[in-house]
Amino acid sequence: MAKKNLTKDDVSRLMSDPSGDNRAETAAKVAGDFGSGLLSDNERQLAEEIFRFMVKDAEVRVREALARNLKESPDLPHDVALSLAQDVDQVALPILQFSDVLTDDDLIEIIQSQSGDKQTAIAGRSSVSDSVSEALVDSGNEKAVTSLLANEGAEISENSLKKVVDDYGEREQIQDAMVHRPKLPVSVAEKLVTMVSEKLAGELIGRHDLPENAATDLILRTRERAIISLSTDSDAGDVDILVRQLHKNGRLTPSIVLRGLCMGDMTFFEAAMAELAGVSLANARQLIYDSGRLGLRTLCREAKIPLPQLIAVRAAIDVSQEMEYDGREHDRERYSRRMIERIMTQYDDLGVEFESSDLNYLLTKMSQLPSDIADNADAA
Repeated sequence: MAKKNLTKDDVSRLMSDPSGDNRAETAAKVAGDFGSGLLSDNERQLAEEIFRFMVKDAEVRVREALARNLKESPDLPHDVALSLAQDVDQVALPILQFSDVLTDDDLIEIIQSQSGDKQTAIAGRSSVSDSVSEALVDSGNEKAVTSLLANEGAEISENSLKKVVDDYGEREQIQDAMVHRPKLPVSVAEKLVTMVSEKLAGELIGRHDLPENAATDLILRTRERAIISLSTDSDAGDVDILVRQLHKNGRLTPSIVLRGLCMGDMTFFEAAMAELAGVSLANARQLIYDSGRLGLRTLCREAKIPLPQLIAVRAAIDVSQEMEYDGREHDRERYSRRMIERIMTQYDDLGVEFESSDLNYLLTKMSQLPSDIADNADAA
């Protein structure tokens, strides 16, 4: 048989000097032999018995040497792996992060009963099942949850992701990790977008395969958190980041731009038109509000807004210039509802041409804005 790590000299030295250092070195060599694939059945059984003896060694460094050298061994006996995983962190962490011998039940029991560092190590495993992820989310360990979200090999159920948003949604590290997951359910994205920065909202919309209606809603919900007016009070820098991200990922469509405009989001509309037409924001605004109307037509042509939608865009801009936010509670909802109502009123009179999907979208959005908001405001 080929020469292995452990030699007769090692055994002799261990017997003459059974110090912690020698025991740790011997543990490492036995573990190295075990993972080599060169042991006979009898030698393997002997090595396993040595492991069972050494996991009870009083010296942490001996047990740590075992864990470091056995962490990726597929043949490690389950009882030995479990003993090491339940040991102090210094011993347990390599086994918890790398050993495939541990079962989901083992991992869940450790998550529920042991240290936060052990939970974080489990969150970083190459693969994590739904049930283990659920236990980690329930643990209340923000560091472990952040590590779990950043782990592309972790399966996380929709319910667990919703719980993360509910419990940790305001934390920037959690937000960033969630946005950059390979796949995020639309229901989770909708909950998350109201909390994240506009830059992250753009990445959220761009990275995930969201239906166009959902993407539009996410844009509008994000913008609702900003101070929006018909002048330039909003932070244009944040909006520009959002718009560029949407354009980069092919989501800055004419329908999204039109819907945002008709909901009264002029800041988003101006930035979107500038991006699509390849002009500065100042130039885009000049063309949008050109009293001669030729400017808007030119801008729409450069932005590749379909000609039939030009009349709808022009009507929405006219309405926006006649309206303003009143500064009272629910002014965003009142403004949006009145905006859509005015545009719908002019739909036939002005020959406004909407795509059927855009028209249905606006009608649906208007139905979601309570009429009593406007009535109560007028009565106030």
